[in-house]
Amino acid sequence: MTGNDRPPDESLHAVVELARALADAVTPRDTVRAAAAGARRALDGSFAAVSVWERERGRLRVLVNDGERAAGEEEFPPDESYPVRDFPELASSPGGPWTATEDSAGRRGDGLRRRGRGSCLVAPVVVHGRAWGELYVARPRGAAGFTPYDAAFAAAVSAVVAAGIAQTERLEEARRLAFTDPLTGLANRRALDLRLDEAVEQHRAEGTVVSLVVCDVNGLKEVNDSLGHAGGDRLLERFGSLLSLHGAALPDTLAARLGGDEFCLLSVGPPPDDVVRTATELCARAADLEPGRGVACGVASTGDPIGPVLSGRRLLRLADAAQYAAKAAGEEGPVVAGRDSEVTRLADHPPRGRSRRAFRGRQAGRRG
Repeated sequence: MTGNDRPPDESLHAVVELARALADAVTPRDTVRAAAAGARRALDGSFAAVSVWERERGRLRVLVNDGERAAGEEEFPPDESYPVRDFPELASSPGGPWTATEDSAGRRGDGLRRRGRGSCLVAPVVVHGRAWGELYVARPRGAAGFTPYDAAFAAAVSAVVAAGIAQTERLEEARRLAFTDPLTGLANRRALDLRLDEAVEQHRAEGTVVSLVVCDVNGLKEVNDSLGHAGGDRLLERFGSLLSLHGAALPDTLAARLGGDEFCLLSVGPPPDDVVRTATELCARAADLEPGRGVACGVASTGDPIGPVLSGRRLLRLADAAQYAAKAAGEEGPVVAGRDSEVTRLADHPPRGRSRRAFRGRQAGRRG
């Protein structure tokens, strides 16, 4: 049954199920998939799509296609998008839902004819008071078209979808803040610890090479004293960008700020020589950063002779000991654990007064 012929309790049940599915969604992809599938059922359609208005591009980008897809339509299209100017009903102050049939003029009618569908119902999705995108539901040729009742009901469905999207955006923002350094935009210490634990487990199970590059920005205190903390922050931001740039040369590598003037690259997979080469290039580029006096850099990799690595804590202590050795010796390039015999001794017996800061005693409770 379609339109007004559909029992109200069946439609309401579909909306309740939609709300439940959105509440259970964890990722943005889960959310848009649940939104499209739930709206299709609630509005008795054969196909549904959710699209977002990318204002910076001026385009309406399709996030998900659900139901009976036409040739060339993918569930999660990599870049199916259309100029928003072709959809003035969304780009101008969006009102309530609107409908079209394959006989309609304009882009909506063209799209229906091209894909062999008979009618569609489009509802704007309004999040935080502005048009976020749209919900599109279609029916096949031969099926009854959408009625005014369907359009009114679609407004309620769209509101439920908007609430689900807003919830997901809040969760994503909270997740981003929880794992991102606010100054540099790099991963923070919490994100590094989680990824390092996963990487070491992968190393123990599969023998995957795990490497750490720990860097300490030289001269930050002097910059803060002479230029103020704004000057120091600029130095940290510049080095963070440099770290991200060089980290991108190594597949599956995380760039992180540990705190203060300490930064880290976590590389999973690449051989240690590639990591050392990247660290060497990073040190050379950092020497030219103004203001500042370059960086001290240490490397520790399970691909080098450093003994068994049973925890992320052990690898981090070795990398930090190598970094301390580089700073103490005034090295311009990285010091590498396992290739410098002094590093293991430093990791096991850190200099007095440096143990908490330099050798990660903050990781209490982790496996040793």
